[in-house]
Amino acid sequence: MSTGIKNGKHHTINIFKAILFLLFLTALTISSLANGIKNEKGWVIVIDPGHGGRDPGAVGSSSREKDINLAIALKTGEYIQKYIKNSTVIYTRKDDSFVDLQERPKIANKVNADLFISIHTNYADSKKVMGAETYIMGTAKDQANLEVAMKENSVMLREEDHSTKYEGFDPKSSESYIMFSLTQKVFQEQSTNLASKVQTEFRERVNRNDRDVKQAGFWVLYKTKMPSILIELGFITNPTEEAYLNSKEGQDYLASSIYRACRDYLNEIDRKSGFSSDDKNDTVREADTLSNNDLQSGEIFFMVQVKTSSSRTELIPENFKGLKDITEINSNDRFKYASGSFTDYSSAVDYRKKLETVFPDAFVIAVKDNKILPLQQALEQKKKK
Repeated sequence: MSTGIKNGKHHTINIFKAILFLLFLTALTISSLANGIKNEKGWVIVIDPGHGGRDPGAVGSSSREKDINLAIALKTGEYIQKYIKNSTVIYTRKDDSFVDLQERPKIANKVNADLFISIHTNYADSKKVMGAETYIMGTAKDQANLEVAMKENSVMLREEDHSTKYEGFDPKSSESYIMFSLTQKVFQEQSTNLASKVQTEFRERVNRNDRDVKQAGFWVLYKTKMPSILIELGFITNPTEEAYLNSKEGQDYLASSIYRACRDYLNEIDRKSGFSSDDKNDTVREADTLSNNDLQSGEIFFMVQVKTSSSRTELIPENFKGLKDITEINSNDRFKYASGSFTDYSSAVDYRKKLETVFPDAFVIAVKDNKILPLQQALEQKKKK
C-alpha cells in the first residue's frame, strides 16, 4: 500500500474521531457549564504556561519563552484569586517542568474548569514584528496563523511515542489541520468573547500593538471542553518587546489585563444569573499626593489611572469608591480618570500600591498638557532633564 493511501486513511480516521468528539461537545454545550452557570466550587480557571522544562519555546536575545510564560501566568493567577470572588486557579505547571501537550487540556477537563487560558510568547523572523494576539480554536484563515499553530503544536515532537499519543497527527503537515475545522463552532462564541476582552485590555490599558483575535488549530485548545483561548503576549524576537515582556512592570500589566478580561467575562455571566464577581466594594482615603499641580504647564506628571469610560463620569467620590483626587483626561474619544500628580515616577508607583486593594487594575500613566504620553517616552524625557 502506498504512503499516500496510508496517510489518506489516517486522516479519514482522524476526521471520524473529530466528528464523534464534536457530537460529545455539542451535548456538553447544552449543559450548565457551556451555559455559563458556575459549578458548586465557584469559578474554576485553568492557566497553562506554555512550554517548560526541556522545551524552552521561542528564544530571544536574552530570555526564553518558557520563563516569560510562567512568570505572567503565576501573576495572572494571583490577581484572579485575590480579586474574583469564589474563584479557584489551577496551573498546568507552577515551575520549570515539562508537561505533555495532551496533558494540559486533560487537567482542565478533569477539574471541570470554566475557562482555559494558555499563555505563550511569539516569534518572528523579522525583529520589527511586534504586538499581542489571542487565538481561539478553529481553522487558520491565512498562512501566518497556521504557522503559529504549527510552531506551538510541534512541542509534541519532543514527547516519546508522539505519533501514537496524538493519533498520527503531524504538526508540520497542513493536511492534519483539516480535522480542526469540525470543532470550531463549539464554544466559539464564548471563547471569542473572552479573547476580545483580552485584546481590548492589551490595547487600551497597556498600549500594546493589537494584532486582533484570530483562530487556528491548536491541539491544546482542540481537546478542551470549555471556553478556551491561547494568548501570544508579544514577540520575543523584537528587542523592545522582549525587554517589556521581561520587565516587572510589563509582566504586571499584562497579567492584570488578562485578569480584568476574565473578571469582565465572568461578570457578564454572573449578571445573567443574578450574582456578581466584582472586586471588593471598599473605599479609599483621600489621595496623599501633590496638590494643585497645573497639568497644563508643559511639565510631565505621573498619575495613577483608575477608570476608563466611553461616557463622562461625574467627578464625585461616590463614583470612585470614595477617592476625591480625580482628574479627567479625554483620550481618543474615551474618558480616562486618574488620581494623584507626581513629578517622579517612583512616587506614582508607591501611590498605585496604596490604591491596589480597591483599584487592582490601577496603573501609572504619564501626562503632559493634559494628554497621555507613552510611559517609556516620558521616562526618557525626564532623564534628559
